[in-house]
Amino acid sequence: MLHNVDGSVRTLALDLDTSKARKAVVDDDARRLADLLNTAGLAYVEDQSPSGGRHLYVPLQEAITAAEARQLVEALGRRAPSLDPSPHQNVVHGCIRVPGSVHKSGGHQMLITPLTDAYGILTQRNPATALVALRKALAPELYRLEQDRRRAQARAAAATTALQAATASGTRPGVASVARNDSPLRGAARTGRYDTSRYASDSEARMAVLNHFAACHWSVDQVRAGMAGPFTGLAALYGTKAERLLPLEWAKAQAWTATRTSIKNPARRPRETTAHNFNTSPTSLTGGSPSSSSDPSAPSIHQLVNDLENVLYAILDQRLQDQGRVGISLRFLIRSVLAYMRTNQTNVLDVGCRTFAVALGKDHVTIARLLPTLEAVSAGILTRIDRGRGRNADTYLVQLPHQFEQAARDLTWRKGKIHAIRPVFRVLGDVAALAYEGIERGCHSPTTTDLARATGISRRALTDHLARMEALQMIRRHHGTWEIVATTGLVELADRLGATEDREQQITRYRKERAAWHAWLDRHLLPHLVEHELYDPEVDEYWQPPINDEHQRQRLLWHAA
Repeated sequence: MLHNVDGSVRTLALDLDTSKARKAVVDDDARRLADLLNTAGLAYVEDQSPSGGRHLYVPLQEAITAAEARQLVEALGRRAPSLDPSPHQNVVHGCIRVPGSVHKSGGHQMLITPLTDAYGILTQRNPATALVALRKALAPELYRLEQDRRRAQARAAAATTALQAATASGTRPGVASVARNDSPLRGAARTGRYDTSRYASDSEARMAVLNHFAACHWSVDQVRAGMAGPFTGLAALYGTKAERLLPLEWAKAQAWTATRTSIKNPARRPRETTAHNFNTSPTSLTGGSPSSSSDPSAPSIHQLVNDLENVLYAILDQRLQDQGRVGISLRFLIRSVLAYMRTNQTNVLDVGCRTFAVALGKDHVTIARLLPTLEAVSAGILTRIDRGRGRNADTYLVQLPHQFEQAARDLTWRKGKIHAIRPVFRVLGDVAALAYEGIERGCHSPTTTDLARATGISRRALTDHLARMEALQMIRRHHGTWEIVATTGLVELADRLGATEDREQQITRYRKERAAWHAWLDRHLLPHLVEHELYDPEVDEYWQPPINDEHQRQRLLWHAA
Protein backbone atom coordinates (compact mmCIF):
# COMPACT_ATOMS: atom_id res chain seq x y z
CA MET A 1 0.00 0.00 0.00
CA LEU A 2 1.27 3.48 -0.87
CA HIS A 3 -0.71 5.57 1.64
CA ASN A 4 -0.59 5.54 5.42
CA VAL A 5 -3.70 5.54 7.57
CA ASP A 6 -3.67 9.35 7.68
CA GLY A 7 -3.34 9.54 3.88
CA SER A 8 0.32 10.59 3.88
CA VAL A 9 2.90 9.19 1.43
CA ARG A 10 6.54 8.42 2.17
CA THR A 11 7.45 6.76 -1.14
CA LEU A 12 6.57 7.88 -4.63
CA ALA A 13 5.88 4.89 -6.91
CA LEU A 14 6.21 5.54 -10.63
CA ASP A 15 4.50 2.74 -12.58
CA LEU A 16 5.58 2.58 -16.25
CA ASP A 17 3.11 0.20 -17.82
CA THR A 18 3.31 -1.54 -21.20
CA SER A 19 -0.49 -1.41 -21.43
CA LYS A 20 -0.22 2.35 -21.95
CA ALA A 21 2.70 2.36 -24.41
CA ARG A 22 5.12 0.05 -26.18
CA LYS A 23 8.09 -1.45 -24.39
CA ALA A 24 10.52 0.78 -26.28
CA VAL A 25 8.57 3.82 -25.06
CA VAL A 26 8.54 2.42 -21.51
CA ASP A 27 12.32 1.99 -21.57
CA ASP A 28 12.82 5.49 -22.97
CA ASP A 29 10.47 6.96 -20.33
CA ALA A 30 12.43 5.13 -17.63
CA ARG A 31 15.67 6.70 -18.87
CA ARG A 32 14.07 10.14 -19.11
CA LEU A 33 12.61 9.97 -15.58
CA ALA A 34 15.89 8.63 -14.25
CA ASP A 35 17.76 11.62 -15.70
CA LEU A 36 15.17 13.98 -14.22
CA LEU A 37 15.40 12.40 -10.76
CA ASN A 38 19.20 12.40 -10.85
CA THR A 39 19.25 16.06 -11.86
CA ALA A 40 16.99 16.92 -8.91
CA GLY A 41 19.24 14.90 -6.56
CA LEU A 42 16.69 12.18 -5.84
CA ALA A 43 17.85 8.59 -5.40
CA TYR A 44 15.49 5.82 -6.52
CA VAL A 45 15.11 2.05 -6.69
CA GLU A 46 14.14 0.41 -9.98
CA ASP A 47 12.66 -2.96 -10.87
CA GLN A 48 11.24 -4.62 -13.98
CA SER A 49 8.21 -6.83 -14.53
CA PRO A 50 8.07 -9.89 -16.82
CA SER A 51 5.74 -7.96 -19.15
CA GLY A 52 8.39 -5.28 -19.73
CA GLY A 53 7.01 -2.61 -17.38
CA ARG A 54 9.18 -0.62 -14.99
CA HIS A 55 8.73 0.64 -11.41
CA LEU A 56 10.71 3.54 -9.93
CA TYR A 57 10.50 3.98 -6.15
CA VAL A 58 11.49 7.38 -4.68
CA PRO A 59 11.63 7.15 -0.84
CA LEU A 60 11.24 10.41 1.13
CA GLN A 61 12.51 11.39 4.58
CA GLU A 62 9.49 13.61 5.27
CA ALA A 63 6.01 12.38 4.44
CA ILE A 64 3.87 14.42 2.03
CA THR A 65 0.12 14.51 1.62
CA ALA A 66 -1.70 12.31 -0.85
CA ALA A 67 -2.71 15.38 -2.87
CA GLU A 68 0.91 16.50 -3.22
CA ALA A 69 2.03 13.01 -4.23
CA ARG A 70 -0.76 12.73 -6.79
CA GLN A 71 0.12 16.14 -8.23
CA LEU A 72 3.78 15.22 -8.61
CA VAL A 73 3.05 11.86 -10.24
CA GLU A 74 0.52 13.39 -12.65
CA ALA A 75 3.06 16.06 -13.55
CA LEU A 76 5.65 13.37 -14.23
CA GLY A 77 3.03 11.66 -16.39
CA ARG A 78 3.08 14.72 -18.66
CA ARG A 79 6.74 13.93 -19.35
CA ALA A 80 6.32 10.15 -19.67
CA PRO A 81 3.25 8.91 -21.61
CA SER A 82 3.64 5.34 -20.29
CA LEU A 83 3.39 6.45 -16.63
CA ASP A 84 0.23 5.18 -14.92
CA PRO A 85 -0.73 7.62 -12.11
CA SER A 86 -3.63 5.51 -10.80
CA PRO A 87 -1.76 4.01 -7.77
CA HIS A 88 -1.46 7.53 -6.33
CA GLN A 89 -4.98 8.56 -7.36
CA ASN A 90 -6.69 6.19 -4.91
CA VAL A 91 -5.95 6.84 -1.23
CA VAL A 92 -7.74 3.71 -0.02
CA HIS A 93 -6.69 1.07 -2.55
CA GLY A 94 -3.54 2.55 -4.13
CA CYS A 95 -0.85 -0.15 -4.18
CA ILE A 96 2.20 -1.31 -6.13
CA ARG A 97 3.81 -4.68 -6.85
CA VAL A 98 7.22 -4.56 -5.10
CA PRO A 99 10.41 -6.42 -6.21
CA GLY A 100 10.17 -10.15 -5.69
CA SER A 101 6.38 -10.28 -6.00
CA VAL A 102 4.72 -12.85 -8.21
CA HIS A 103 3.48 -11.34 -11.46
CA LYS A 104 0.00 -12.16 -12.73
CA SER A 105 1.39 -13.27 -16.10
CA GLY A 106 4.00 -15.53 -14.50
CA GLY A 107 7.45 -14.82 -13.15
CA HIS A 108 8.49 -12.25 -10.55
CA GLN A 109 9.34 -8.56 -10.27
CA MET A 110 13.12 -8.38 -10.82
CA LEU A 111 15.18 -5.82 -8.93
CA ILE A 112 17.43 -3.82 -11.29
CA THR A 113 19.17 -1.66 -8.68
CA PRO A 114 21.89 -3.63 -6.82
CA LEU A 115 20.56 -4.98 -3.54
CA THR A 116 23.08 -3.15 -1.32
CA ASP A 117 22.40 0.15 -3.10
CA ALA A 118 18.66 -0.36 -2.81
CA TYR A 119 18.97 -1.09 0.91
CA GLY A 120 20.98 2.13 1.41
CA ILE A 121 18.53 4.26 -0.59
CA LEU A 122 15.50 2.91 1.26
CA THR A 123 17.25 3.37 4.60
CA GLN A 124 18.63 6.90 4.15
CA ARG A 125 15.78 8.19 1.92
CA ASN A 126 15.68 11.55 0.08
CA PRO A 127 15.67 14.95 1.82
CA ALA A 128 12.93 17.54 1.31
CA THR A 129 15.32 19.87 -0.55
CA ALA A 130 15.59 17.36 -3.40
CA LEU A 131 11.79 17.25 -3.66
CA VAL A 132 11.75 21.05 -3.94
CA ALA A 133 14.22 20.80 -6.84
CA LEU A 134 11.92 18.27 -8.53
CA ARG A 135 8.94 20.62 -8.17
CA LYS A 136 10.99 23.42 -9.72
CA ALA A 137 11.90 21.22 -12.69
CA LEU A 138 8.22 20.28 -13.11
CA ALA A 139 6.94 23.86 -12.82
CA PRO A 140 5.32 23.95 -16.32
CA GLU A 141 3.54 20.65 -15.79
CA LEU A 142 2.35 21.63 -12.30
CA TYR A 143 1.05 24.94 -13.64
CA ARG A 144 -0.82 23.15 -16.43
CA LEU A 145 -2.41 20.75 -13.95
CA GLU A 146 -3.54 23.66 -11.78
CA GLN A 147 -5.11 25.42 -14.79
CA ASP A 148 -6.90 22.21 -15.81
CA ARG A 149 -8.20 21.78 -12.26
CA ARG A 150 -9.58 25.34 -12.20
CA ARG A 151 -11.26 24.91 -15.57
CA ALA A 152 -12.81 21.66 -14.39
CA GLN A 153 -14.11 23.38 -11.24
CA ALA A 154 -15.54 26.21 -13.34
CA ARG A 155 -17.31 23.76 -15.65
CA ALA A 156 -18.66 21.83 -12.68
CA ALA A 157 -19.93 25.05 -11.07
CA ALA A 158 -21.58 26.12 -14.33
CA ALA A 159 -23.21 22.70 -14.72
CA THR A 160 -24.47 22.84 -11.12
CA THR A 161 -25.92 26.32 -11.65
CA ALA A 162 -27.64 25.23 -14.86
CA LEU A 163 -29.05 22.15 -13.13
CA GLN A 164 -30.40 24.24 -10.25
CA ALA A 165 -31.98 26.73 -12.67
CA ALA A 166 -33.54 23.92 -14.68
CA THR A 167 -34.87 22.28 -11.54
CA ALA A 168 -36.33 25.56 -10.28
CA SER A 169 -38.06 26.20 -13.60
CA GLY A 170 -39.44 22.68 -13.74
CA THR A 171 -37.70 21.79 -17.02
CA ARG A 172 -35.69 18.70 -17.62
CA PRO A 173 -32.02 19.52 -18.12
CA GLY A 174 -30.40 18.13 -21.23
CA VAL A 175 -27.09 16.37 -21.39
CA ALA A 176 -24.47 18.62 -22.97
CA SER A 177 -21.85 16.83 -24.99
CA VAL A 178 -18.35 18.24 -24.81
CA ALA A 179 -16.45 17.94 -28.06
CA ARG A 180 -12.81 17.11 -27.60
CA ASN A 181 -9.94 16.67 -29.99
CA ASP A 182 -7.74 13.96 -28.47
CA SER A 183 -5.69 13.66 -31.69
CA PRO A 184 -5.27 9.87 -31.92
CA LEU A 185 -2.35 10.28 -34.33
CA ARG A 186 -0.45 12.38 -31.80
CA GLY A 187 -1.23 9.72 -29.20
CA ALA A 188 0.17 7.05 -31.50
CA ALA A 189 3.31 9.15 -31.98
CA ARG A 190 3.73 9.42 -28.20
CA THR A 191 2.90 5.85 -27.14
CA GLY A 192 3.36 3.71 -30.26
CA ARG A 193 -0.12 2.21 -29.78
CA TYR A 194 -2.75 2.62 -32.50
CA ASP A 195 -6.19 1.43 -33.58
CA THR A 196 -5.60 -1.97 -35.16
CA SER A 197 -9.04 -1.91 -36.75
CA ARG A 198 -7.97 1.12 -38.80
CA TYR A 199 -4.27 0.43 -39.38
CA ALA A 200 -3.29 -3.14 -40.18
CA SER A 201 0.43 -2.80 -39.42
CA ASP A 202 3.09 -0.56 -37.91
CA SER A 203 3.96 0.67 -41.38
CA GLU A 204 0.46 2.02 -42.04
CA ALA A 205 0.27 3.61 -38.59
CA ARG A 206 3.56 5.46 -38.90
CA MET A 207 2.68 6.63 -42.42
CA ALA A 208 -0.54 8.10 -41.00
CA VAL A 209 1.49 9.89 -38.33
CA LEU A 210 3.95 11.21 -40.94
CA ASN A 211 1.08 12.41 -43.14
CA HIS A 212 -0.31 14.27 -40.14
CA PHE A 213 3.02 15.97 -39.44
CA ALA A 214 3.49 16.82 -43.13
CA ALA A 215 0.01 18.39 -43.22
CA CYS A 216 1.07 20.50 -40.23
CA HIS A 217 4.06 21.73 -42.32
CA TRP A 218 6.71 20.09 -40.15
CA SER A 219 10.21 19.43 -41.44
CA VAL A 220 12.04 16.13 -41.30
CA ASP A 221 14.44 17.62 -38.73
CA GLN A 222 11.52 18.48 -36.47
CA VAL A 223 10.23 14.92 -36.82
CA ARG A 224 13.65 13.52 -35.85
CA ALA A 225 13.80 15.86 -32.86
CA GLY A 226 10.31 14.77 -31.81
CA MET A 227 11.30 11.10 -32.06
CA ALA A 228 14.12 11.81 -29.62
CA GLY A 229 11.78 13.75 -27.32
CA PRO A 230 8.02 13.48 -26.75
CA PHE A 231 7.21 11.29 -29.80
CA THR A 232 9.20 8.21 -28.87
CA GLY A 233 6.25 6.06 -29.90
CA LEU A 234 6.97 6.91 -33.54
CA ALA A 235 10.55 5.75 -33.03
CA ALA A 236 9.18 2.53 -31.51
CA LEU A 237 7.06 1.99 -34.63
CA TYR A 238 10.24 2.15 -36.71
CA GLY A 239 12.39 0.03 -34.41
CA THR A 240 15.93 -0.13 -35.78
CA LYS A 241 14.91 0.96 -39.31
CA ALA A 242 14.33 4.65 -38.60
CA GLU A 243 17.49 6.00 -40.24
CA ARG A 244 16.87 4.05 -43.44
CA LEU A 245 13.09 4.40 -43.80
CA LEU A 246 12.34 7.86 -42.40
CA PRO A 247 13.68 9.89 -45.40
CA LEU A 248 11.84 7.67 -47.88
CA GLU A 249 8.53 7.66 -46.03
CA TRP A 250 8.77 11.38 -45.28
CA ALA A 251 9.10 12.08 -49.02
CA LYS A 252 5.98 9.96 -49.66
CA ALA A 253 4.08 11.83 -46.92
CA GLN A 254 5.01 15.21 -48.39
CA ALA A 255 4.00 14.12 -51.89
CA TRP A 256 0.68 12.73 -50.65
CA THR A 257 -0.05 15.90 -48.64
CA ALA A 258 0.78 18.13 -51.62
CA THR A 259 -1.56 16.10 -53.81
CA ARG A 260 -4.38 16.37 -51.30
CA THR A 261 -3.83 20.14 -50.99
CA SER A 262 -3.95 20.64 -54.76
CA ILE A 263 -7.18 18.61 -54.96
CA LYS A 264 -8.85 20.65 -52.22
CA ASN A 265 -7.67 24.01 -53.64
CA PRO A 266 -7.57 23.66 -57.46
CA ALA A 267 -7.85 27.41 -58.07
CA ARG A 268 -5.35 28.57 -55.47
CA ARG A 269 -3.81 31.89 -56.42
CA PRO A 270 -0.10 31.73 -57.33
CA ARG A 271 0.76 34.69 -55.12
CA GLU A 272 -1.12 33.42 -52.07
CA THR A 273 1.23 32.61 -49.21
CA THR A 274 0.70 30.91 -45.89
CA ALA A 275 1.04 32.67 -42.56
CA HIS A 276 3.75 30.95 -40.54
CA ASN A 277 4.39 32.88 -37.35
CA PHE A 278 4.92 29.85 -35.13
CA ASN A 279 6.64 26.50 -35.34
CA THR A 280 3.33 24.64 -35.25
CA SER A 281 0.85 24.05 -38.04
CA PRO A 282 0.07 27.30 -39.93
CA THR A 283 -3.30 28.62 -40.98
CA SER A 284 -4.19 29.60 -44.55
CA LEU A 285 -5.57 32.96 -45.58
CA THR A 286 -9.24 33.17 -46.46
CA GLY A 287 -8.74 35.05 -49.72
CA GLY A 288 -9.82 38.57 -50.63
CA SER A 289 -9.29 41.17 -53.31
CA PRO A 290 -7.02 40.17 -56.17
CA SER A 291 -3.49 41.46 -56.27
CA SER A 292 -2.60 44.22 -58.68
CA SER A 293 0.42 44.66 -60.86
CA SER A 294 1.46 47.77 -58.92
CA ASP A 295 2.14 45.98 -55.63
CA PRO A 296 5.06 47.42 -53.68
CA SER A 297 8.30 45.51 -53.65
CA ALA A 298 9.42 43.29 -50.78
CA PRO A 299 12.17 45.72 -49.57
CA SER A 300 9.68 48.58 -49.45
CA ILE A 301 7.26 46.43 -47.45
CA HIS A 302 10.00 45.56 -44.93
CA GLN A 303 10.93 49.23 -44.64
CA LEU A 304 7.26 50.15 -44.13
CA VAL A 305 6.91 47.51 -41.39
CA ASN A 306 10.05 48.80 -39.67
CA ASP A 307 8.73 52.36 -39.75
CA LEU A 308 5.35 51.22 -38.42
CA GLU A 309 7.09 49.35 -35.60
CA ASN A 310 8.77 52.61 -34.59
CA VAL A 311 5.41 54.36 -34.59
CA LEU A 312 3.84 51.45 -32.70
CA TYR A 313 6.33 51.43 -29.82
CA ALA A 314 6.75 55.22 -29.63
CA ILE A 315 3.21 56.53 -30.14
CA LEU A 316 0.49 53.98 -30.79
CA ASP A 317 1.17 51.81 -27.71
CA GLN A 318 0.65 54.81 -25.45
CA ARG A 319 -2.62 55.64 -27.19
CA LEU A 320 -3.89 52.09 -26.88
CA GLN A 321 -3.10 52.06 -23.15
CA ASP A 322 -5.95 54.56 -22.72
CA GLN A 323 -8.42 51.93 -23.98
CA GLY A 324 -8.20 49.99 -20.70
CA ARG A 325 -8.15 46.21 -20.70
CA VAL A 326 -9.22 46.10 -24.36
CA GLY A 327 -6.10 48.08 -25.18
CA ILE A 328 -3.87 45.08 -24.42
CA SER A 329 -5.69 42.99 -27.01
CA LEU A 330 -5.56 45.87 -29.50
CA ARG A 331 -1.79 46.16 -29.03
CA PHE A 332 -1.29 42.54 -29.93
CA LEU A 333 -3.76 42.76 -32.81
CA ILE A 334 -1.73 45.54 -34.48
CA ARG A 335 1.39 43.44 -33.88
CA SER A 336 -0.21 40.51 -35.68
CA VAL A 337 -1.14 42.83 -38.56
CA LEU A 338 2.50 43.88 -38.92
CA ALA A 339 3.65 40.27 -38.63
CA TYR A 340 1.32 39.21 -41.46
CA MET A 341 2.52 42.17 -43.54
CA ARG A 342 6.13 41.05 -43.24
CA THR A 343 5.25 37.40 -43.85
CA ASN A 344 3.02 38.00 -46.89
CA GLN A 345 5.11 40.95 -48.18
CA THR A 346 2.11 43.12 -48.91
CA ASN A 347 0.36 46.08 -47.31
CA VAL A 348 -3.10 44.93 -48.49
CA LEU A 349 -4.26 42.26 -46.05
CA ASP A 350 -7.25 39.99 -46.62
CA VAL A 351 -6.85 38.02 -43.41
CA GLY A 352 -10.00 36.64 -41.82
CA CYS A 353 -11.06 36.95 -38.18
CA ARG A 354 -10.40 33.26 -37.55
CA THR A 355 -6.81 33.56 -38.77
CA PHE A 356 -6.25 36.51 -36.44
CA ALA A 357 -7.96 34.53 -33.67
CA VAL A 358 -5.45 31.68 -34.05
CA ALA A 359 -2.56 34.15 -33.99
CA LEU A 360 -3.85 35.84 -30.81
CA GLY A 361 -5.30 32.82 -29.01
CA LYS A 362 -8.77 34.41 -28.82
CA ASP A 363 -12.21 33.77 -30.23
CA HIS A 364 -13.04 35.00 -33.73
CA VAL A 365 -16.05 36.91 -32.36
CA THR A 366 -13.67 38.91 -30.18
CA ILE A 367 -11.48 39.68 -33.20
CA ALA A 368 -14.50 40.85 -35.19
CA ARG A 369 -15.28 43.27 -32.37
CA LEU A 370 -11.66 44.48 -32.03
CA LEU A 371 -10.91 45.19 -35.71
CA PRO A 372 -13.29 48.19 -36.09
CA THR A 373 -11.98 49.60 -32.81
CA LEU A 374 -8.38 49.25 -33.98
CA GLU A 375 -9.26 50.91 -37.27
CA ALA A 376 -10.79 53.84 -35.39
CA VAL A 377 -7.88 54.40 -32.99
CA SER A 378 -5.00 53.64 -35.38
CA ALA A 379 -5.05 57.21 -36.77
CA GLY A 380 -5.12 56.06 -40.39
CA ILE A 381 -2.62 53.20 -40.15
CA LEU A 382 -5.31 50.53 -40.71
CA THR A 383 -8.14 51.24 -43.15
CA ARG A 384 -10.76 48.87 -44.48
CA ILE A 385 -11.04 49.20 -48.26
CA ASP A 386 -13.35 46.31 -49.11
CA ARG A 387 -15.98 44.35 -47.22
CA GLY A 388 -15.75 40.57 -47.26
CA ARG A 389 -18.28 38.60 -49.28
CA GLY A 390 -18.68 34.85 -49.65
CA ARG A 391 -15.31 33.21 -49.22
CA ASN A 392 -13.42 36.50 -49.07
CA ALA A 393 -12.48 38.31 -45.87
CA ASP A 394 -12.49 42.04 -45.25
CA THR A 395 -9.58 43.73 -47.02
CA TYR A 396 -7.47 46.26 -45.11
CA LEU A 397 -4.86 48.72 -46.34
CA VAL A 398 -1.93 49.33 -43.99
CA GLN A 399 -0.01 52.55 -44.57
CA LEU A 400 2.13 55.13 -42.78
CA PRO A 401 0.11 58.34 -42.29
CA HIS A 402 1.76 61.65 -43.11
CA GLN A 403 1.74 62.86 -39.50
CA PHE A 404 3.88 59.89 -38.41
CA GLU A 405 6.48 59.97 -41.19
CA GLN A 406 8.95 62.24 -39.42
CA ALA A 407 8.73 60.30 -36.16
CA ALA A 408 9.30 57.03 -38.00
CA ARG A 409 12.38 58.41 -39.76
CA ASP A 410 13.92 59.91 -36.61
CA LEU A 411 13.75 56.70 -34.58
CA THR A 412 16.18 53.81 -34.98
CA TRP A 413 14.85 50.49 -36.16
CA ARG A 414 14.72 47.81 -33.45
CA LYS A 415 16.34 44.44 -33.76
CA GLY A 416 14.26 41.33 -33.30
CA LYS A 417 11.09 39.80 -34.71
CA ILE A 418 7.68 41.22 -33.92
CA HIS A 419 5.21 38.61 -32.66
CA ALA A 420 1.53 38.31 -31.99
CA ILE A 421 0.71 35.93 -29.12
CA ARG A 422 3.18 33.06 -29.15
CA PRO A 423 1.55 29.74 -28.18
CA VAL A 424 3.06 29.61 -24.69
CA PHE A 425 1.32 32.88 -23.77
CA ARG A 426 -2.06 31.37 -24.54
CA VAL A 427 -1.67 29.86 -21.06
CA LEU A 428 0.34 32.62 -19.34
CA GLY A 429 -1.77 35.53 -20.62
CA ASP A 430 -1.33 38.80 -22.52
CA VAL A 431 0.29 40.64 -19.61
CA ALA A 432 3.05 38.03 -19.44
CA ALA A 433 3.52 38.35 -23.21
CA LEU A 434 3.93 42.13 -22.91
CA ALA A 435 6.43 41.74 -20.08
CA TYR A 436 8.42 39.11 -21.97
CA GLU A 437 8.48 41.31 -25.08
CA GLY A 438 9.71 44.25 -23.01
CA ILE A 439 12.61 42.17 -21.71
CA GLU A 440 13.33 40.53 -25.07
CA ARG A 441 13.34 43.68 -27.21
CA GLY A 442 14.70 46.14 -24.67
CA CYS A 443 17.95 47.97 -25.37
CA HIS A 444 19.17 46.89 -21.92
CA SER A 445 18.03 44.56 -19.16
CA PRO A 446 15.05 46.38 -17.59
CA THR A 447 13.98 46.51 -13.97
CA THR A 448 10.41 45.95 -12.84
CA THR A 449 9.90 49.72 -12.74
CA ASP A 450 11.15 50.06 -16.31
CA LEU A 451 8.76 47.34 -17.47
CA ALA A 452 5.81 48.95 -15.67
CA ARG A 453 6.61 52.26 -17.35
CA ALA A 454 7.09 50.73 -20.80
CA THR A 455 4.10 48.37 -20.79
CA GLY A 456 1.62 50.51 -18.88
CA ILE A 457 0.76 47.56 -16.61
CA SER A 458 0.44 48.04 -12.86
CA ARG A 459 3.47 47.00 -10.86
CA ARG A 460 1.47 44.54 -8.77
CA ALA A 461 0.09 42.65 -11.77
CA LEU A 462 3.47 42.77 -13.46
CA THR A 463 5.23 41.32 -10.39
CA ASP A 464 2.91 38.32 -10.28
CA HIS A 465 3.46 37.48 -13.96
CA LEU A 466 7.21 37.99 -13.71
CA ALA A 467 7.36 35.61 -10.75
CA ARG A 468 5.36 33.03 -12.68
CA MET A 469 7.68 33.24 -15.70
CA GLU A 470 10.70 33.06 -13.40
CA ALA A 471 9.31 29.86 -11.87
CA LEU A 472 9.01 28.44 -15.41
CA GLN A 473 12.67 29.43 -16.01
CA MET A 474 11.72 31.73 -18.91
CA ILE A 475 13.41 34.73 -17.31
CA ARG A 476 15.78 35.34 -14.43
CA ARG A 477 16.62 38.24 -12.16
CA HIS A 478 20.23 39.39 -12.19
CA HIS A 479 21.37 42.33 -10.04
CA GLY A 480 17.85 43.75 -9.93
CA THR A 481 17.23 43.51 -13.68
CA TRP A 482 15.41 40.91 -15.75
CA GLU A 483 17.05 38.76 -18.43
CA ILE A 484 15.79 36.15 -20.89
CA VAL A 485 16.88 32.56 -20.21
CA ALA A 486 18.04 31.55 -23.68
CA THR A 487 18.20 27.84 -22.86
CA THR A 488 14.44 27.61 -22.25
CA GLY A 489 12.68 26.94 -25.55
CA LEU A 490 9.24 28.53 -25.81
CA VAL A 491 8.03 25.84 -28.23
CA GLU A 492 8.94 23.02 -25.87
CA LEU A 493 7.44 24.95 -22.95
CA ALA A 494 4.22 25.44 -24.93
CA ASP A 495 4.05 21.68 -25.47
CA ARG A 496 4.50 21.03 -21.75
CA LEU A 497 1.86 23.60 -20.80
CA GLY A 498 -0.66 22.25 -23.29
CA ALA A 499 -0.77 25.44 -25.36
CA THR A 500 0.20 23.66 -28.57
CA GLU A 501 -2.70 21.20 -28.25
CA ASP A 502 -5.07 24.09 -27.53
CA ARG A 503 -3.93 25.87 -30.69
CA GLU A 504 -4.29 22.74 -32.79
CA GLN A 505 -7.82 22.21 -31.49
CA GLN A 506 -8.71 25.79 -32.43
CA ILE A 507 -7.25 25.34 -35.93
CA THR A 508 -9.16 22.07 -36.40
CA ARG A 509 -12.41 23.66 -35.24
CA TYR A 510 -12.00 26.61 -37.60
CA ARG A 511 -11.17 24.34 -40.54
CA LYS A 512 -14.42 22.46 -39.98
CA GLU A 513 -16.36 25.73 -39.71
CA ARG A 514 -14.79 27.04 -42.95
CA ALA A 515 -15.60 23.78 -44.73
CA ALA A 516 -19.22 23.96 -43.56
CA TRP A 517 -19.48 27.60 -44.67
CA HIS A 518 -18.00 26.87 -48.09
CA ALA A 519 -20.37 23.94 -48.52
CA TRP A 520 -23.31 26.21 -47.67
CA LEU A 521 -22.14 28.75 -50.23
CA ASP A 522 -21.83 26.08 -52.90
CA ARG A 523 -25.40 24.96 -52.22
CA HIS A 524 -27.08 28.36 -52.02
CA LEU A 525 -25.18 30.82 -54.22
CA LEU A 526 -26.73 31.40 -57.68
CA PRO A 527 -24.56 30.66 -60.72
CA HIS A 528 -22.99 33.63 -62.47
CA LEU A 529 -25.18 35.00 -65.30
CA VAL A 530 -23.67 36.60 -68.37
CA GLU A 531 -25.19 39.65 -70.10
CA HIS A 532 -27.02 37.86 -72.89
CA GLU A 533 -28.80 35.71 -70.29
CA LEU A 534 -30.21 38.84 -68.71
CA TYR A 535 -31.32 40.68 -71.93
CA ASP A 536 -31.61 39.78 -75.63
CA PRO A 537 -32.06 42.89 -77.86
CA GLU A 538 -33.65 40.84 -80.67
CA VAL A 539 -36.50 39.65 -78.49
CA ASP A 540 -39.40 42.02 -77.87
CA GLU A 541 -40.00 41.67 -74.15
CA TYR A 542 -42.62 44.44 -73.93
CA TRP A 543 -46.23 44.25 -75.19
CA GLN A 544 -48.64 47.18 -75.38
CA PRO A 545 -52.36 46.62 -75.49
CA PRO A 546 -54.17 47.76 -78.68
CA ILE A 547 -55.89 51.15 -78.64
CA ASN A 548 -59.30 51.20 -80.30
CA ASP A 549 -60.00 54.90 -79.74
CA GLU A 550 -58.33 56.94 -82.52
CA HIS A 551 -58.48 60.13 -80.46
CA GLN A 552 -56.69 58.48 -77.54
CA ARG A 553 -54.04 57.07 -79.87
CA GLN A 554 -53.34 60.52 -81.36
CA ARG A 555 -53.06 62.02 -77.89
CA LEU A 556 -50.51 59.42 -76.81
CA LEU A 557 -48.45 60.03 -79.93
CA TRP A 558 -48.59 63.77 -79.27
CA HIS A 559 -47.31 63.32 -75.72
CA ALA A 560 -44.60 60.97 -76.94
CA ALA A 561 -43.46 63.53 -79.51
